[in-house]
Amino acid sequence: MAENRASASTEGVPCWVDAQLPDVEAGKRFYGELFGWSFAEETYGASVPARLHGEPVAALSPKTDGRMPTVWTVYFATPDIRALAERIRAGGGQIVIPPARVDGLGLAALAADPEGAVFGLWQPDSHQGFGRRHEPGTFVWAQLYARDTEAANVFYGGLFHDALFGPGAEPEFGRAAVSDVFPPEMPPHFLVHFRVAELEAALGTVARLGGRVQVPPFGTSYGTVAVVADNQGASFALLER
Repeated sequence: MAENRASASTEGVPCWVDAQLPDVEAGKRFYGELFGWSFAEETYGASVPARLHGEPVAALSPKTDGRMPTVWTVYFATPDIRALAERIRAGGGQIVIPPARVDGLGLAALAADPEGAVFGLWQPDSHQGFGRRHEPGTFVWAQLYARDTEAANVFYGGLFHDALFGPGAEPEFGRAAVSDVFPPEMPPHFLVHFRVAELEAALGTVARLGGRVQVPPFGTSYGTVAVVADNQGASFALLER
């Protein structure tokens, strides 16, 4: 079932994810088999959109600099990206890549919270974001792993109050301490979660395709999760619920 576009219009709702990869063609093979994604010839700027049942669900982007991390990034919707960028700075965060137009699709930026966790901003134009989500093979959750969860609550609550606490809000991202799941030296970061119908079967597919399990399955309030890396090193989570 296609996602409700209205729910994605609130500032602070996760609206898109992309992966920065050394080899996009290898990424297409990996994620195409794991999630059933297809890839058209069209591009979103330099990114290749992934589709499920004809609807956009993610994008794969070529790394333009080998020093850049191989990583999945979550983007939060905003009607005014420049105003949000100013609020991020005022709250103690920073703008890593300033707002820039992506063809006629919208405006994108990269930001970091006060602890350094990186996330994206998206002001939509023709590209509204996810065509499907919350179903197998699509985005379902983003978890922030922070060192100071109370400080994170203050920072993101101030930025995205309506998405987290407003009328009818159904948060699609949460906060937890890094040490709850990862070694203490792991830096704060967002972890993108994709829903799967059967977690154990999906983990077998990840291994067969050359990926690896970083954190074995564990229970959360929002489902059973395992953290994995693809065959190029990009980490993400699989969620069964």
